[in-house]
Formats: sequence, structure tokens, C-alpha cells
Amino acid sequence: MKKLLVFTSFFFLFISCNQTESTSESRTDEVAIITTNYGEIHLILYDETPQHKENFLKLASEGFYDSTAFHRVINQFMIQGGDPNSKDDIPFNDGQGGPGYTIEAEIVNHLVHKKGAVAAARLGDQANPEKRSSGSQFYIVHGQPFQSMQLDQFLAQRNQMEKEQKVGKYLQAPENAQLLSKLQQQMQQGMQDSVEAELARIEQLVLQGFIPVTYSQEQRAAYGDEGGTPFLDGNYTVFGEVIQGLEIVDIIATQQTDEADRPLERIVKSIRVETMAKKDITDQYGYIYQ
Repeated sequence: MKKLLVFTSFFFLFISCNQTESTSESRTDEVAIITTNYGEIHLILYDETPQHKENFLKLASEGFYDSTAFHRVINQFMIQGGDPNSKDDIPFNDGQGGPGYTIEAEIVNHLVHKKGAVAAARLGDQANPEKRSSGSQFYIVHGQPFQSMQLDQFLAQRNQMEKEQKVGKYLQAPENAQLLSKLQQQMQQGMQDSVEAELARIEQLVLQGFIPVTYSQEQRAAYGDEGGTPFLDGNYTVFGEVIQGLEIVDIIATQQTDEADRPLERIVKSIRVETMAKKDITDQYGYIYQ
């Protein structure tokens, strides 16, 4: 009996130690601090986008972003930086540089382009259908307010596009080549009713379990009160947000630019990373962890 009690005590001590270690690992987080000509912008990066968070913090810690500039600035839209080509005074190649790799998209529906959101820049869909992110270039949303009716229109377009993409992917699958050929022949022969009937059947099959994207009341309030760029949702990876320094984003976003949206005055930045207790982040910045 004594041996059993000793074993039991040891077991609970072991579990307790492991829980303490596990909990302590999640008690801290990193704050990325962008220093600019006009002041500091403090960022928190999301755990829901681990590849983007790890990559951004790694590059920042290595000094990759130091002496780069915000090379593209559009008022009521966004400010973009992170291109190593922007370290010099030659404007023609800004927006084309990076660390030599891209990152797999981590698009999460509840991470939206509200004002202050941090998202990854990328090449367009035609050259980049997988929506892979630039290895270093990012933008901070400035945006403008959108009302619920406008948000509903964006959602309708987005959900319809996702449905069409699912149907298109089904028809492009090798095993459905004969079906696609049949539909193309019917189209050429003017058999519109037959085509529509077959597409309706395919939609019913492919879209089983499809859940339309919606906005929460909190997201609608953020877009209505603070603003953002909701038309980008679902197309770019949002991986963080500004927790201090939105007024600096406002200043940068309203700078005079040339015809290529490059600021006339070069806005140089550096980024450092500070590890803090999550409780201190909440106390200092008001950021609430979910």
C-alpha cells in the first residue's frame, strides 16, 4: 500500500510538472515593433497562421527588414513594405524582391482585413493560383468604413466564387474528363437546357456540406466603425494586427506619392522583436487573447 501511495504521489507530481511546463510555454508571446520616421507601430502575430508568424519573426530577428522602406502607400487602402529592393533609391524594382521563397497560404476565415490588420502580399491569381504569400513583403490595412449592406455584397460574391471554383475543380479532375467533354459538345450544339440541368446536378453533388462565409457582429462593427478592406478577405493571408501605433499608419497612408504609389519622402523602417508575458501584453496594449 505504501508503494502504491509513493507511486501515486510521483505520478501526480509528474503530471503537475508537465502541465506547468506546457502552460509556461504559452504564457509568453512576441511583439514585433516597427520603427519608422514617424514613430513606432507595434504588432501581434496570430498563432492561427504559424508559418507566417514564424517566418516574419525570424526575418525581423535577423535584421532582414532593417533599412527597407514602405514602398507602396495608398490612402484608405494600405501601406506595403518588406521588400529588400527598397533599401536603395532605385524605384523601378520595388515590389519585386524577397528572400527567395514563398509561403503556403494560411487563409483563415475569421481573420479579416479590418483596419490595422497585417497581411502578406503576393502575386496575382493568374501567376499564383494557390495564393502563396511573398516570403517577406507585407501590408498593413488602412482602409475605409463599409456598411452591412456592402459587406453582404462582398460575401455574396465571395461565396459564389467559391462555389464556382469547387464546380470547376470537379470538372477539371482527370476522372471527369469525359463529362467535361460532353458538356462542351452540348454547349457547341446549343443544348443550353441540358447543360444547365447537368450543372445543377453537379452543384448539388459538389456543394454538399458547403458552409457560406459570414461576418460576425464584431467583424461588422469593426468594418463599420474603424474600416478596412473586406474585398480582400479570402484572397490574402491575414497573420497579425496593429496593437499600438494606428495613428502612425494614418500618417504614412496619407503621405504624398508618385504615380506608382511610392512615397515622395522615403519612409525607412526597422523591425525588432520583444518577448513579453501575455498578461503584460494584455495589460499594456489591451489585446485580448482568444
